[in-house]
Amino acid sequence: MLRRLFLALPLLLAPLAFAADSGLPNPQVVIKTSQGDITVRLFRDKAPVTVENFLQYVDEGFYSGTIFHRVIPNFMIQGGGMLPDMSEKETRDPIVNESKNKLHNMRGTLAMARTADPDSATAQFFINQRTNLRLDWAPGQPGYTVFGEVTDGMNVVDYISTAPVQTVGPHADVPVEPVIIKEIVRKSLL
Repeated sequence: MLRRLFLALPLLLAPLAFAADSGLPNPQVVIKTSQGDITVRLFRDKAPVTVENFLQYVDEGFYSGTIFHRVIPNFMIQGGGMLPDMSEKETRDPIVNESKNKLHNMRGTLAMARTADPDSATAQFFINQRTNLRLDWAPGQPGYTVFGEVTDGMNVVDYISTAPVQTVGPHADVPVEPVIIKEIVRKSLL
C-alpha cells in the first residue's frame, strides 16, 4: 500500500508543478509597496510580449527598491524604473507596442510607460487610478499597452495617488516621501 502511494505521489504532484512552471495564460503578481500590497492579474493572452518582458524583470528582482516616481491624483501612479535618489535603473532593450490588443486604460489596469516612440517601453509601468481612454490605441494614435488589472489593493493605489508631490530636477509629480516598491513577486497558485 505504501509503495503504491509513493508511486502515485509523483503522478499527483506533477500537474501542480506543471501549472506553476508552465506559464498559465494569466499569471498573477503581487506588488509589495511601502504603503501596502497590490495584486495584479496579467493578460498574457492579450499582451504576450509585454507580459513576458514584465515577468522577466519580476523574476530578476529588478523592481526591488524602485519607487512610484510619478503620482498624479485622479490619473495614474507610475513606477518601476527609478530609485529613491531619482537615478534610473538600466534596462533591457525596448519592446514592441501591443496597444492594439483592444484592452482599455480603465481604472485599475496596468499599462506600460513609454516615450513618444510607441516601441520604447522597457520596465516602467503605471496603474490607472481612473479610466483614461485617451491613452488607448486609435487609428493614427499609438496607445499605451494595457497588460494587467488590479484584483486586490486598489485602495493602496488610491492612497498612493494622494501623496504630496514635488519637482525633483526634470521630474514633476514625485512623492515627497518615496513610495517604495519593496518587490514584485509571482503569486503562488497553491
